Amino acid sequence: MTAETIAQTPARPTLLLLGAAITALEGAALAGWGSYDMISGLTGDSAALGRSEAGGLVLLLMGLFPLLAGWALLRLRRWGRSPAVLTNSICLPVAYYMWQGGGAMKGVAVVVALLGLVAIGSLLNPKVTALLYRSQGD
Repeated sequence: MTAETIAQTPARPTLLLLGAAITALEGAALAGWGSYDMISGLTGDSAALGRSEAGGLVLLLMGLFPLLAGWALLRLRRWGRSPAVLTNSICLPVAYYMWQGGGAMKGVAVVVALLGLVAIGSLLNPKVTALLYRSQGD
């Protein structure tokens, strides 16, 4: 990277960084859960072995998608915003069903819902939109 390309790179708004970080955090959580599920299936009950690996693989792959979206947003790639908003939109029904569980799950549901709402709001902010969708000559 040369000094000219550094000078031409626009500054990333804090809201873009916040949305990308939340999306990457959600992706890492999903990928971690999938990895845990696969490993626990290998070391645990042999009757659930196939189901654990298949479910863990699905969760691992689902976690990679938001991680890629967060990475794309940090690199100012406009394609990363749609999967990031979709991922954070899915947090809202997940939080609703967590809320139905009661107990400590209500607290986790509030955190999941707030993370989803904050990320959606930050990624759909007009400054972020203007930065991601600027013309290439700007």
